[in-house]
Amino acid sequence: MSHTNWHALSRRSFLASTVALAACGPGGSEKSASSGSTSTAKGKVGLELYSVREEFKKDPLATIRAVAKMGYPGVEFFGSYVEWTDDQAKEIKSLLDELHVEAFSTHTGSAIFADEAKFERAIALNKALGSKLIVMSSAGKVEGLAGWKTVADNLNKASEKLKAEGMRVGFHNHKTEFDAIDGIKPIEVLADNTDKSVVLQLDIGTCVHSGSDPVAWINKNPGRITSMHLKDWSSDPAIGYKAVFGEGSAPWKEIFAAAEKNGIEHYLIEQEGSQYSELETAERCLANYKKLQS
Repeated sequence: MSHTNWHALSRRSFLASTVALAACGPGGSEKSASSGSTSTAKGKVGLELYSVREEFKKDPLATIRAVAKMGYPGVEFFGSYVEWTDDQAKEIKSLLDELHVEAFSTHTGSAIFADEAKFERAIALNKALGSKLIVMSSAGKVEGLAGWKTVADNLNKASEKLKAEGMRVGFHNHKTEFDAIDGIKPIEVLADNTDKSVVLQLDIGTCVHSGSDPVAWINKNPGRITSMHLKDWSSDPAIGYKAVFGEGSAPWKEIFAAAEKNGIEHYLIEQEGSQYSELETAERCLANYKKLQS
């Protein structure tokens, strides 16, 4: 492989993505020697690379190698990917192929969706990476239920465009989407007003934090939640979203059972931080996933 100068781009692109991702916070051939399955009857597990964002900023290629060595068969790229050159995207894809790792999806800011040229560029980069799902990582600032209806309309427009490319659009929720406005949850507005092809990527931690029942939501939307963020949450305010996956308050066994009855394709572990280093946290999360799925 050629070695593109990633570091010349990394600080600028990472800072740009950090601004976009700020709204997405608490409220993205080596064989693993580890044992245990990393897929289920209906879903494969991957890592949202935002979980290892500081490592990725320093060395994207080494980080992907480390994640593959842990045993993750897939990844989801976060916002900074939209700053890549064609050569960088090709280099990443070459590495993914070498490691037998799939690009399940990408997290993409709402501002990219709103700009036709930038969205076309995002599509091209997703194609280069082999990703067939572009997920709106956050709706940004939305005013009232009418504002959420506009978000739904924009997702439908993106869905029509992506269908022609053999791709899908998705939406990633935060706690806000499960907090009711005039008795109606914004996530319900999105589900009711988007085409059935629009993926409702469920973030478990924020759903649980809101007091909503993720199992009931999954069962209510069969075929819509084909991608899911396995983020935990602890009711202990000192821990919150820093709970390592599988060690918080989410009822994972029941969640997996519901997901696998209702069309899940990809589980994506996402960690906003923990008491461990990013890479150790990702490894611990995968070990806990295997135990829960055994």
